[in-house]
Amino acid sequence: MEQNTSLFEFGIDEMSRSHLAETAKWAKFLSIVGFVMCGLIVLLSFFVGTFFSASMEQTERYQYESRFAGLGILMTIFYLAIGVLYFFPCLFLFRFASQMTAALNTNEQLTLNKSFQNLKRMFRYMGILTIIVILLYIFAIIFTMISASLR
Repeated sequence: MEQNTSLFEFGIDEMSRSHLAETAKWAKFLSIVGFVMCGLIVLLSFFVGTFFSASMEQTERYQYESRFAGLGILMTIFYLAIGVLYFFPCLFLFRFASQMTAALNTNEQLTLNKSFQNLKRMFRYMGILTIIVILLYIFAIIFTMISASLR
């Protein structure tokens, strides 16, 4: 009976192993920096909200019309959302790096597959996020054009 084999039998030679090990090191570095940035963004979100709230109180003191009431809370939520959205690609990249290092040390195919699965998740997540941001920019441009034409 014939053994069911894959159409493509890839092997990891020493050159590929070296490239993957270096990639894992850089991925771990970038993910750790990303985690720190997520923390700073979340921390900054509270200060930005406080800053905008204080600015609006100052504006109201000089009897200007306050069109931006509640902007501080909105900015806090916006920065918190950015921090949370940025956390997940960092997590997937960190898992990729950790599992790739483990796979190269133990020569386990399952760990290598999980590592590449996390890399795929990171790229898919960033791709979907990029599409959403592009759509938001398109809507903002259309909205701006419509509001400018109505004036």
